[in-house]
Amino acid sequence: MEVAATRWYLIQCKPRESFRAELHLRNQGYECFHPTIKVEKARKNGPQWVTEPLFPHYLFISLNGIEDNWYPIRSTRGVSKMVTFNGAPLPVPDQIVSDLRSCMASGQKLSTPISFVEGEKIRIVDGCFKELEALFTARSGEERVIVLLNILNRPQHICLPIQAITHL
Repeated sequence: MEVAATRWYLIQCKPRESFRAELHLRNQGYECFHPTIKVEKARKNGPQWVTEPLFPHYLFISLNGIEDNWYPIRSTRGVSKMVTFNGAPLPVPDQIVSDLRSCMASGQKLSTPISFVEGEKIRIVDGCFKELEALFTARSGEERVIVLLNILNRPQHICLPIQAITHL
């Protein structure tokens, strides 16, 4: 009789439902790993730190290829599907999950604070617009920002990674 090792696989969750998917999978007895990050969000009563998934729409699940029942996973609330390649779930290398877990356990800071204010002058420090000045306009998603840049005497909005800008 063949004994299959327990491996980590990737689950794609429905938009904004990864925490729900994790809860329901755990209630069914599955071991899950859902790395999160603290992010500062602008709210009407001031900035607040909230916990968000490190990988939006995804979480890791530990499964045994032979013994575990995989069928309930796809009908679990919050789950969209198993991530597959050529029609078969592909295991995630154990080292990736191990490194993420040790990083989270060690308390290493995995945060992206919002420290820019709309209209603030910033400097672009990476990419084709490196060393140019612009105005911070807004955040675009979780890791991107929109800045107003004067190109050829015309104001242009461009989207950049948040790491590509710094305070002036």
